[in-house]
Amino acid sequence: MALAPSRADGSLSVARDQADRFWAVTADRPYLYKPGAWGRIRGLLLVPLKGVLRRLMRWYVEPAFAQQRDFNASVLKALDELSERVDAVATEVGGASRRIDPVERNLVGMDERLVRVERRTRQAPAAAPAAQGDQAQASPVESDGADYFAFESSMRGSTELVRERQSVYLGDFRTAAPVLDIGCGRGEFLTLLRETGVEARGIDADPEMVTHCREEGLEVKQADAIAYLGSLEDDSLGGIFCAHVLEHLSPRALFRLLELAAAKLRPEGVFAAETPNPLSLIALANFSADLSHDRPLHPATLSFLARQAGFRNVELRFLSEPAEDERLKLVPLPEGRDLAPAKDALDANVNRLNDVVFGPQDYAVLATT
Repeated sequence: MALAPSRADGSLSVARDQADRFWAVTADRPYLYKPGAWGRIRGLLLVPLKGVLRRLMRWYVEPAFAQQRDFNASVLKALDELSERVDAVATEVGGASRRIDPVERNLVGMDERLVRVERRTRQAPAAAPAAQGDQAQASPVESDGADYFAFESSMRGSTELVRERQSVYLGDFRTAAPVLDIGCGRGEFLTLLRETGVEARGIDADPEMVTHCREEGLEVKQADAIAYLGSLEDDSLGGIFCAHVLEHLSPRALFRLLELAAAKLRPEGVFAAETPNPLSLIALANFSADLSHDRPLHPATLSFLARQAGFRNVELRFLSEPAEDERLKLVPLPEGRDLAPAKDALDANVNRLNDVVFGPQDYAVLATT
């Protein structure tokens, strides 16, 4: 069933039709008369004089009109091309939330599922329920329901991809031992720290994640973030890392976690928290894919809350730029001094659209105590 065009589409179509009618400006305009019989007679008497004056002035005004027609045609062509590219990008974005090769994604998911089946078969007799103190109060996932391990593997990508993305934080934590990774997931950052020689441990609410990390030889405990931080001595940590955790928390739990993190870090301790960037429309659209998300966090809001909790030297770092072929391209215009203002305006508009629609997918708050 065909969809009726929206009001915006209809207005755009009318404006485009008007542009097609009026782009070819010309000096040969019809003679106009003032209202009334006398105005009509006066106009007819002046027609011969107007004709002579028009022919005398044509040599002067016609080149200007010709340049104006060329300019109008170039602008319309550029706008049509820009419209086609925007439509193509919108169609591509609507077809897939992330540009992940389906075959590769399925292979990675199948491999991880086989590993988990083997693990459950091998460890089922020794499994024990979580202690009462480990039950979640500020946890990204519930203890039952959907398979969050499989969900994260599907949506965030392979462990290799996540390790590559999180490697940008290694320089911030090289001298921050001991480091606590809150919501460590499959242990990508803990593995990076271990390879770098930095003492680190992690906590996660999901038992599958915890089991996976322990099989990788990582020190990980199933625990709630707020309860675990509350059990630590003040000034006992050198660094705290949490990637894609804060957006899962309620406002009260978020601020309490920030307060506890500031208290448990020693002076000059490092805190880094990565979260989706709501300033990018593509990232904001993908945010609702995870049902455990509570709300997106504006960078200014998270920076303010970090300072309120006791952190200083709060810095924002924007990450995960979309691939260049996913962004809008600048529109080439014919060379010419007269087209320079139009080119500058088009370039500025394309760059602005790229910033708003195809901006960085994530950002991080980095702060010290």
